[in-house]
Amino acid sequence: MTADDSFGRLDDDDYPAYTMGRAAEMLGTTQGFLRAIGEARLITPLRSAGGHRRYSRYQLRIAARARELVDQGTPIEAACRIVILEDQLEEAQRINAEYRRTVSDQPSKAT
Repeated sequence: MTADDSFGRLDDDDYPAYTMGRAAEMLGTTQGFLRAIGEARLITPLRSAGGHRRYSRYQLRIAARARELVDQGTPIEAACRIVILEDQLEEAQRINAEYRRTVSDQPSKAT
């Protein structure tokens, strides 16, 4: 991948553009927190060719939500589970809305 290819992917929410240090700085947390939510399997950072963790903007948003919960006193394992369930609920609601649009767009059959 060339530098031009990498630059073009910076708008991609799933592109692992951030190092662990930069991600922790952006979130106002520690690298240990990022490791802990990785161990809890909330997010799985990709690895660079040198084996360093790299995070996407999507992963940073998830980590930020977990941090909010932990800052409110929620244990990290519980915070990770809550974030996973919130994400699953959002996806189910999206699928449900899409299904309803599809059904409402179909002509009704007269019997």
